[in-house]
Amino acid sequence: MHTQSTEPRLDPQRFFWLSFIMALGWAGGIGVPLMAAEEFPSNFTNTGGISNTRHNLSLSTNVSQAAMITARNQYGEVCVYCHTPHGANANIAAPLWNRTFKSNTYQTYDQLRTSSLTAKVNQPGINSLTCLSCHDGTVAVDSIINMPGSGRYNANGLTSHQEAFLDSWITVPGQTSVSPNHLAMGLSSPAKSNAGCMSCHNSDIGVAHSFAIANIGTDLRDEHPIGVEIPTARIGQDFIGPTVTLDKVAFFDLNANNKPDSNEIRFFKTGDTYRVECASCHDPHGVAATHGGQIHPTFLRVKNDGSAVCLTCHAK
Repeated sequence: MHTQSTEPRLDPQRFFWLSFIMALGWAGGIGVPLMAAEEFPSNFTNTGGISNTRHNLSLSTNVSQAAMITARNQYGEVCVYCHTPHGANANIAAPLWNRTFKSNTYQTYDQLRTSSLTAKVNQPGINSLTCLSCHDGTVAVDSIINMPGSGRYNANGLTSHQEAFLDSWITVPGQTSVSPNHLAMGLSSPAKSNAGCMSCHNSDIGVAHSFAIANIGTDLRDEHPIGVEIPTARIGQDFIGPTVTLDKVAFFDLNANNKPDSNEIRFFKTGDTYRVECASCHDPHGVAATHGGQIHPTFLRVKNDGSAVCLTCHAK
């Protein structure tokens, strides 16, 4: 069992990676760590589709490819980090899901005991768990079940991290994976802790770009109420209800075609009720106002100019 301290500590593996990152910077002749702690722009164009966004994990346009290869497997394919055409994870009802799925328990917004919350809040549903499989920090981003190529399937990866399997991937021709970081990045990560990816990518230490925003953790008390049920009793007062309700999804039908399009905010029927999930407001593939145009920031379904996302549901 892996436990974490809430205080940063410099263990041998972490010291190795900090030294490695700083060495890359000095070798590049810039005299500072290659990946600065400050926010830096992405070279992704954020146009057209997922290949041009940060969700394209097959490459990095932020830091040197060599540095990224040491931190996770370079599978060379965009979709494989989440999906597979064969051998998908049947333990989770997501489209051809290729990732390890852990049965985590999350702290939810209702545990704040705020008086403004009157609706019931549940554990995250499938349309949040897919996002959290990367963003809660408990599963390495390259922890997949079916790697590209023939005979690269490991059923043990359905529910647990498989270190030896991941390290068997050949990233560089003639070499197997040299990353010792799968274990640190995927097995343990209390909310907002310095574990795993955050051992380097946090604002406290400052040797690498901070992942604090991307690392939501398992404590969701300071996030939008994921799993909250639609407050039907308050529709027409301070809550705006969806315009179309189907069997599995209710949504705001902007073009009156009676189907949930990617640019329409929606609620998902998890169990017996319609609930807010991560995918209510975000589309992981990206949404553009026009075909081939600029994708909305942070993968939002609706560009949040003038608080447009908030005001879709909240009558304020």
